[in-house]
Amino acid sequence: MSPADADAFPAPRYAVFGQPVSHSLSPAIHAAFARQQAIALRYEAIEAAPEAFADALARFAEGGGRGANVTLPLKQAAVDLCATLGDSARRAGAVNTLVRDGAGWRGENTDGRGLVRDLTERAGLDLRARRTLLIGAGGAARGVAPALLDAGIGDLYIVNRTGARADALADALGEPGRVHSRYLDDIGALGEFELIVHATSAGRGAPPPALPRALLAPRAAVVDLNYGEAAVPFLAWARASGAHDAIDGLGMLVEQAAESFALWHGVRPETDTVYAELRARQNLLVTAD
Repeated sequence: MSPADADAFPAPRYAVFGQPVSHSLSPAIHAAFARQQAIALRYEAIEAAPEAFADALARFAEGGGRGANVTLPLKQAAVDLCATLGDSARRAGAVNTLVRDGAGWRGENTDGRGLVRDLTERAGLDLRARRTLLIGAGGAARGVAPALLDAGIGDLYIVNRTGARADALADALGEPGRVHSRYLDDIGALGEFELIVHATSAGRGAPPPALPRALLAPRAAVVDLNYGEAAVPFLAWARASGAHDAIDGLGMLVEQAAESFALWHGVRPETDTVYAELRARQNLLVTAD
């Protein structure tokens, strides 16, 4: 294709929306997937405050946007901007992937599938029957809770500083005999857990909640959905408390991105190489510090 042809047929446009979003690895991940699959695309990071998200998304659509990822704090707000919702987004009550469908957006949620795939295939964990603690009840927690239940975990306890939000998520999941909501202040009385998932934005400018070491059962796995520096404080607590596995959200990020890519392009890219490259880059940054 000549330069003139390339100008006449610009690459399809994709983006990630969030606030803040400049730190996002999504542009690098999707660029790597596109090279791997020989698919032309443009993928950018777009900063959008919650009150400005609807207008920013409308401008993106008018400019030819075909698909987008949605990150904090916009995942629940994205639900109201969709003409239709896939089953994953409907169950979660949160959207992390937007697919242009005619004149509107179809909302999907790939977070849960990405997390379960990372934990079971990359980390080699058996999630079945694990008594699980989910810390947080916002868009990130909503995205992963249904998939964890589908993966066969045991009882799921949801704790949040605002108890009403934990109650709302527990109610939405529709399994009252298996899903329980509690106040964060009551966490010390909940016993031991074999899987603990941290799904709040604490760590991005705020310390994670103070937790007792007694929460960890023998061979417990602790997961922070954050990655990079934001995951360091919580995973440091996990290691100091004797966690058998301490896992950040980098693998989940790559796997959920691959699920989004498949929704947009009809092919799921290979993820191990991209994950390894990003992990090596992060390890270099830590070494440099």
